[in-house]
Amino acid sequence: MTIPAAGTAEVVAEVVVVGAGAAGAASAYHLARLGHAVLLLDQASCFPRPKPCGGGMAASMQSLFPFDLSPVVDAVINQVRFTWCLEDSVTAELPGDAPFWIVRRSVLDAFLMEQARSAGASFEPGVAVQSLQRQGDRWQLRALGPGGQALEFQAQAVVIADGSGSQLAARHGLGPARPHFAETMAVEVDAEVAEPGTAHFEFGLVHHGFCWAFPRHGGFSIGVGTFIGRDPADANQVLSKLLPSLGLAADAGERRAGKLRIWDGHYPLHGRGENTGLVAVGDAASLCDPFLAEGVRPALISGCRAAEAIDAWLAGDGTALAGYSSYMRAEWGESMAWGKRIAQLFYRVPRVGYQLGVKRPTAPQRIAQILSGEMGYGDIAQRVIRRLLFQG
Repeated sequence: MTIPAAGTAEVVAEVVVVGAGAAGAASAYHLARLGHAVLLLDQASCFPRPKPCGGGMAASMQSLFPFDLSPVVDAVINQVRFTWCLEDSVTAELPGDAPFWIVRRSVLDAFLMEQARSAGASFEPGVAVQSLQRQGDRWQLRALGPGGQALEFQAQAVVIADGSGSQLAARHGLGPARPHFAETMAVEVDAEVAEPGTAHFEFGLVHHGFCWAFPRHGGFSIGVGTFIGRDPADANQVLSKLLPSLGLAADAGERRAGKLRIWDGHYPLHGRGENTGLVAVGDAASLCDPFLAEGVRPALISGCRAAEAIDAWLAGDGTALAGYSSYMRAEWGESMAWGKRIAQLFYRVPRVGYQLGVKRPTAPQRIAQILSGEMGYGDIAQRVIRRLLFQG
């Protein structure tokens, strides 16, 4: 599939994937591998493009792909350290059979996009989709291409994977109508890393949130996030304390502000009625962990499962897309519902939460197991909530 150089053009595909991040590229790869004509679009003109993301990912995500993900892994984390105001630390070892990986999102996204192309998908950068409209048994997409070129596409199915800033998902009844956002500041710093296998979470410096410092090849991925309330974190002030604790200059690194569209309730992730043939994945589907801000794992899971559902739907299974929503609710949403309740209590009384939640003998190991994908919030939630409510 090739987009003409000028004028208004119409391109027909079996499936159009809007957004070439981790979720969209994963969907495009699996759909192309299954033999479908796939067109992958991304509004960024230059690819790979930077992404403000810590890049933590459970190694168990390898099971979703038949190719090796190790080329994109910058660091393998074998322990997690938690601190309160850079002191009072506790450390947990990650399970040996389910470690935590650090990836750079620009590298991961580009790698998955190239895998999709190798499987037969077409990729067009610099295309911003403006609207979707159902016409008969197809979706018509209107977009602006490079230089403001008016473009039109037709597809039987559309994967909405255009990230936290998505306007398309809510417009068509997918995910929450009013998404809840976490405010973030991400920093990439090139430096020598003293502990390349240790991920650091700091809970005391940020009002209603936390900091993270993840080692990567040749440096750190560092960030600040605030998760409840309307007051954004004073990220630069926080970083001026956090960075020197890592042996870095207080003003080091390239900084990017962002918003994470975090999980905020159970909603359909597939279109119904006149919106049939649509699915939302990744950040566009509001799947980011509301407690620890994990976004890569739900992006990959949703992208892969959505592709399976569309494949079945195109083959005539009218229940397949609803099955995708049900799967994500059961396998991700149920855990996030507990994670949200923990976050609401923890971040309102974080000092109490740290003492009663993180510093208990078994707690760091449990959090490490959640990060590695070995357990969900539901496995610990009732005990944690009881402590925060009645002992705080």
